[in-house]
Amino acid sequence: MRNYKSIAAARVPLKELTFLVGPNGSGKSNFLDALRFVADALVNSLDHALRERGSVKEVRRRSSGHPNHFAIRLDFHLPGGEIGHYAFQVGAKASGGFEVQNEECVVSNPEQQLGEANFLVRRGRVITTTARVVPPAVSDRLFLVAAAGLPEFRAVYDGLSRLTFYNLNPREIAAPQEPDAGEVLLRDGRNSASVFSRLPAATRARISEYLAKIVPGLTEVEARLLGAQEALEFRQQVSGSKHPCRFWATSMSDGTLRAFGILVALFQGEGSNGRAPLLVGLEEPEIALHPAAAGILLGCLQEASARSQILVTSHSPDLLDNSSLDTDSLLAVESDNNNTRIGQVDKIGRSVLHDRLFTAGELLRQNQLAPERTGTDETAARLLFELGA
Repeated sequence: MRNYKSIAAARVPLKELTFLVGPNGSGKSNFLDALRFVADALVNSLDHALRERGSVKEVRRRSSGHPNHFAIRLDFHLPGGEIGHYAFQVGAKASGGFEVQNEECVVSNPEQQLGEANFLVRRGRVITTTARVVPPAVSDRLFLVAAAGLPEFRAVYDGLSRLTFYNLNPREIAAPQEPDAGEVLLRDGRNSASVFSRLPAATRARISEYLAKIVPGLTEVEARLLGAQEALEFRQQVSGSKHPCRFWATSMSDGTLRAFGILVALFQGEGSNGRAPLLVGLEEPEIALHPAAAGILLGCLQEASARSQILVTSHSPDLLDNSSLDTDSLLAVESDNNNTRIGQVDKIGRSVLHDRLFTAGELLRQNQLAPERTGTDETAARLLFELGA
């Protein structure tokens, strides 16, 4: 990505489970937001995605060079075997508006021996495409939305629109909720009862099992009708009581509700309630959890990463202290004069971690997790597509 908020340029490989680690204000959330921007612009509209963030002026990076555009490119390998990339560049107009200056998609499926499909669009004009039927292009919308009606591009649209990101709100999880289809958990968790109730019984039991390890005495969670709404009911052992007592979610702690929301986000899409998201992004999932629960949380993340790609922002040493953590999954984030740098942990840090002299959590406590300086930022600025050149 280039010129997105505090990120001047970055070329970042993502694993099945990736941790973005760095201090507050370093730009971890901006990286997640760039990916969320793609999904927002596809599911809703480009205008909606920009308005939600203020305007194009609030999204493009502010610097002495005064860039008037930002660009994002995603290289993908989709569950159906499709591989390729999707990229676009959005520029600000003098009138205060915006336009899609360039947009490109290239996709093929070697597993099914399908040839390459592609399109290239500049400022509302389709320059090249393999499509026999060409949808109309306009300069203020992403062409992939229209191209999703074509079989060769449908998988790309479906996959990238299934990038999900969470900043869970315990109050929304606790409150009685309007029933919905329960296919995708909403960003703040306000439909968690619907999503949870539509999961297979075995998955609901698995979530309850993990939650019981985090919250002492908790035995079960159930979604129940409360008039025309759905609400969550928790069962928990209480001293002196022969059977677990029932508590509505409004009586549970914020930490319990956040833990429940994280588990639903990670295990959604199983059974008949939808498909697993292509990627799940979590902002600081360790918030409000007891440090002793960090190892349990890591186990949840590792198990869920077999189904969906997981991307986590964190500055919790407790979460990173676990010896089962794959240190190659760490991406260090730092801010230098309001310029975010993201990359693999530097050579010294990798050597220390490889030799098990310190854990990643111990290096984080000492502020010794730094991204490697290899010129990646400058290289990314050249490698990221320059279709207008």
